[in-house]
Amino acid sequence: MKRLLRLLLSALLVLIVVLLVRTILFTSKQPANVSPAAAVPVSDSAVARLAQALRLRTVSYADYSLVDTTQFDQFIRFLERSYPLVHSRLKRETFNQYGLLYLWPGRNPALKPVLLMGHYDVVPVIQGTERMWKRPPFAGLVENGYIYGRGTLDDKTTVLGILEATEFLLQSGFQPERTIYLAFGQDEEASGNRGARTIAQALRSRNLTFEYVLDEGGTIKTDGMPGLIRPVALIGIAEKGYVSLELSAVGKGGHSSMPPPRTSIGLVAEAVATLEKNPFPARLDAGANHLFSYVGPEMSFGQRLVFANRWLFGPVIKQILAKGNSSNAMIRTTTAPTIFQAGVKDNVLPIEAKATINFRILPGETPATVANRVREVINNEEVTVTELGVFSSNPSPVSDPRAPAFQRLSQTIKSVFPDVIVTPYLVVGATDSRFFTGLSPNVYRFLPTRMNDEEIKSVHGTNERIPISDYKQIIRFYATLLKNS
Repeated sequence: MKRLLRLLLSALLVLIVVLLVRTILFTSKQPANVSPAAAVPVSDSAVARLAQALRLRTVSYADYSLVDTTQFDQFIRFLERSYPLVHSRLKRETFNQYGLLYLWPGRNPALKPVLLMGHYDVVPVIQGTERMWKRPPFAGLVENGYIYGRGTLDDKTTVLGILEATEFLLQSGFQPERTIYLAFGQDEEASGNRGARTIAQALRSRNLTFEYVLDEGGTIKTDGMPGLIRPVALIGIAEKGYVSLELSAVGKGGHSSMPPPRTSIGLVAEAVATLEKNPFPARLDAGANHLFSYVGPEMSFGQRLVFANRWLFGPVIKQILAKGNSSNAMIRTTTAPTIFQAGVKDNVLPIEAKATINFRILPGETPATVANRVREVINNEEVTVTELGVFSSNPSPVSDPRAPAFQRLSQTIKSVFPDVIVTPYLVVGATDSRFFTGLSPNVYRFLPTRMNDEEIKSVHGTNERIPISDYKQIIRFYATLLKNS
């Protein structure tokens, strides 16, 4: 018995030593000795140009017949007037009339080019919610230190911020060392097929590859993360896939006074409830591990010990993350019932019932594996599972944060925002960058502006706005990045 106790004590001591050594070696990955970025003079006219862009209702729809193309025509003419050097010195191509690709030749053609991306279409304002906006969504008002309007955060700020930076650098006589491409899509909010996808196909046909691609996606989260007080700059190194499945069941219908034991609505509702009770398994390997490797060393010793030893504390970490909607989405393929269709009258049993379930897919899985698991979990031949063909995509490849391109981007962020912690993370939504993953191993997603949890909700929501000071920093960031590239 004593020998067993000594063995257990020895094992415990070894475990403690291993945990402590791993914690001590779990050191900061933040860029060090980064010089502040040069100031970029941003005039009030730059703010006025963004406000003017917001007044153009470049709303995209999945049904292209609903799109008001006159607004897109006006937007392109607005860009031509607002950025004369960009349009006289850079080569511009259009794709499906409104997708824009600019080429800025570099001094050294032996270097791989860089691609900066954005989109200028916006989501519509849900009918009836206009009264919930403190400022009209398409008025482009500048008041009390803010610019108000749909597109301030998603994503006209990126498009105009890049163009403002490029125009400024052209005025100063700057020419990049490596060639720069600028790609601006017109339908990211409606699948991106006419814009970004077509542009990517053209670049692929020219056998082009890029040092890195940068799109929107991440942000600077000002209210940090649990265990961190400092703001966190989130660079998306991958994004989740997307698929919607339809669950359907067919019954005999009839009068509601004589219902069968199992109706079509009951079958589909039971299937939906079963899926919600049996979520996809949580995994840390699809992006969370990279995040913890960067933010963990910046935490207190106790938290560092946990994140430095995820091999031991992984189950506990998963349980904690599963309690929050956003953190839960980072570690598993999510299941979201979004549409239910059945019945036309309160006293008539519907013959058919349908439910649409949207899944955001973790790297390592595919739309096909998601559909197979859904059928296994439901385990009911009376419920048919069908993939909706409107839009689906695989998760993107995971870009390596150890790549020089990631380090260069991190240094640029720190030079403009010295107070932030820079970290890779998994984007839980979808961006146009998914079409460009085959053109570079380094595809990143980051919008250089500060947002807290409440402000993030305004993206696609109500009262979208951006501080003027933040917009000026966005222009400074892109000017710095272009020079660093």
